[in-house]
Amino acid sequence: MKEKKKLSLAVKMLFSLLFGLIAGGIFMVLRENLLAAGHSETWNTINRILFQDISAENAGNAIGIFYIIGQLFVNALQLIIIPMVFTSITLAICTMKDTKKLGRISTKTILVFLLTTVCALIFAGVVGMSVYRSGAFNPINVSNLAPSTGSVGANPLNILLSVVPNNIISAFSNNGKVLSIVFIAVCIGLAINHLHSQIQVFHRLLEEINKIITVCLSFVINKFAPIAIFVLLTRTFAIYGIDYLKPAFAYVVTAVLALFVYLLIGYPIYIRLLAKLNPIPFIKKIAKVALFGFSTSSSAAAFPLNKKTTVEELGVHDEIASFTLPLGMTINMDGTAIMQVIAAIFIAASSGYDVSFTSIGIIAILALVSSIGTPAAPGAGAVILFTILTGMGYTNDAALLAYSLILAINRPIEMLVTSLNVVGDSTTSIIVAKSENQFDQDIYHH
Repeated sequence: MKEKKKLSLAVKMLFSLLFGLIAGGIFMVLRENLLAAGHSETWNTINRILFQDISAENAGNAIGIFYIIGQLFVNALQLIIIPMVFTSITLAICTMKDTKKLGRISTKTILVFLLTTVCALIFAGVVGMSVYRSGAFNPINVSNLAPSTGSVGANPLNILLSVVPNNIISAFSNNGKVLSIVFIAVCIGLAINHLHSQIQVFHRLLEEINKIITVCLSFVINKFAPIAIFVLLTRTFAIYGIDYLKPAFAYVVTAVLALFVYLLIGYPIYIRLLAKLNPIPFIKKIAKVALFGFSTSSSAAAFPLNKKTTVEELGVHDEIASFTLPLGMTINMDGTAIMQVIAAIFIAASSGYDVSFTSIGIIAILALVSSIGTPAAPGAGAVILFTILTGMGYTNDAALLAYSLILAINRPIEMLVTSLNVVGDSTTSIIVAKSENQFDQDIYHH
């Protein structure tokens, strides 16, 4: 009976995805037709009632039904991110009596993260260079697009400073500081492990908080996820204009195809070669996590469902998943790395810079470092892309124009990027768990 419910949820989410894409497409066409016919006020009325971001400036009269529903759901998930990451990692560490085992798991996790990201970068470099040599990345000319100046002070090494927080309260009050929470959780977990019987009350408290989080998570996902997916997708595509799409059509097609190929072929290969498992059960069960990541465009929002699926359906022991998944959410960004390499090559080519194998290699290194520090939030990858452009010296007016274009059109691509990021985290968890004999094959194959 339990398995039927899970399957039912996956099917509901799939239908929500399809209906959301259809409804979003209908509203997108409606928008373009109304604007083309000079009925902009009619569209503005529809937008104010259904899709308007009510927190934006000049939105005092907006209702934004779809925005409110989607935001409430995402907020509900984000509400439990920090306590879930903290309790799960702390409990995983403090129950691990063998400190050598902890070091071994950490090393394996980071090595698998590094392997998959490097492979993703090489793949993206080959794809990007092939398209560049075909001449598809032509110079762009968009007269009504204001060039973006990008972000300042985005040194990718800043991620090292964020590992150790200078204020424990501020670390827990900000969802963007997950890496700091990971550090605090590891430290406290090791301390509890060392003190053992002296910290029984706090240990029990963490276990009880974790149980409460699990119950809340199950309720939110099982009851509201399908509705939220429909709402989020419909709104995204309804408010998404196609005006900027044409000049960057080659980039959009290249990025989408590259991401799809890596998602559908890359991770099953890792499961087969590194975990020595049949990838079919993995593909079937992880699909809803990928769909959820696509809908929310946030690794953080998808983290609770990813953990639930990885442990309960893919057979990874909680001890491993509680450590690898939160860490992966902060430093494992395969999809982000692929997007950044292809976007950087597109910007360089379209703004008159020469692209060589050497420059692609440097782009890949910068993408590796910057992707590690990318926040698990919508649109963060495209913003941090400016770090790579600055590092490469791609800063002329044409490059800034192309970068502005990427920011304008990258939302659907970022959604697919998130799917890769969350699936990559689960893949690593399976590989590490299998190597540590903390993997239930019966659950995986069931």
